[in-house]
Amino acid sequence: MQAVAPYKEAVEVVKEAGGEALKLCYQCGLCTGTCPWNLVRNFLVRRMIHQAQLGLVNFEDEEAWLCATCCACVQRCPRGVEIIDIMRAMRRVIVELGTGYFPPPLRITGKNISVTGNPLGEGREKRAEWAKGVGVKTFATGTEVLYFSCCIPAYDPKAKRIARATAKVLRKVGADFGILGDKESCCGESIRKAGHENLFQTLAQSNIATFAENGVKKILTSSPHCYYAFKNEYPNLGGNFEVMHSSQYFASLIKQGTLKFSKELNKKVAYHDPCYLGRHAGIYDEPREVLQSIPGVELVEMADHRENSLCCGGGGGRIWQETKKGERFSDLRVEQAIRAGAEIIASACPYCLLNFEDSILTMDKGEVIQVKDISELVQEAI
Repeated sequence: MQAVAPYKEAVEVVKEAGGEALKLCYQCGLCTGTCPWNLVRNFLVRRMIHQAQLGLVNFEDEEAWLCATCCACVQRCPRGVEIIDIMRAMRRVIVELGTGYFPPPLRITGKNISVTGNPLGEGREKRAEWAKGVGVKTFATGTEVLYFSCCIPAYDPKAKRIARATAKVLRKVGADFGILGDKESCCGESIRKAGHENLFQTLAQSNIATFAENGVKKILTSSPHCYYAFKNEYPNLGGNFEVMHSSQYFASLIKQGTLKFSKELNKKVAYHDPCYLGRHAGIYDEPREVLQSIPGVELVEMADHRENSLCCGGGGGRIWQETKKGERFSDLRVEQAIRAGAEIIASACPYCLLNFEDSILTMDKGEVIQVKDISELVQEAI
């Protein structure tokens, strides 16, 4: 194995980059047994941690970039090892030292975010184009809620419907909300997991300053990744805001009697628990409460659900990398939904939606099952 002797002992470098938790691992192998990659190929998480402990990390190993940060291993680790932090630290070393294998798509994504503030490399002036014709106002001091759509629903043609549906629901219930459009930048959560610590810091500080300047106190997100960043990472940098995911907000409106449904959907729906909403945030009930409140929806559960939900494969920067056919978790998830008798996979994450859409297309299952964001189902039923 190749060490990083020209710079420092690998173990010290990884610790300094945030991988201090690796010293707790006693090599039981439960992480490897839990990792969803082992459903489609061999991926020895335990081996990588052991190499880091010994200072024998091979920074040329492409496996360093497989982890989708789904948190399944962390949830089950008997020693409480934050394995995601170790993976992030290893990637950070590669990015900051400029040595080792670095996936070209992540290199391009990092450059896009640095230049344009979003991973797709689209112009800032286009960030609010999704809102045209929906009647969304610009957030101003005194507005109750900032709706932060996430870069994917803001720019990706397949995902814009998430932001549009959410905004239509918010308008229907009379919510006082607005957007900041080209003043917003990527939340930085996923690019941080891909090793770009300095870029994350820049993005977070920029957003925090923008939110403060505009009097933002409450943020509503469609993406669990944005939710995670604003809720768990921004406070460490001085950004303290009330943060809600759209599914939580819809559930609260239903309980208050503000959000009511007038149409029946009459569909069997399987809810997919996104990793960053479920295992990372502990939000399992609210999305199901929303779906069960929609007339005609029959909620069915897939084989792996709630804490045991199977990752779609999009976290940790994987959404920007190509995963070859035969190794896509999303394919397995679509199969699970079909076996459960579902006509619709409902999700609450833009990454999951894109991965499932791609799987349904490449598996030629479009006549059997669809994927929709919870906001779309809510909007259809009101």
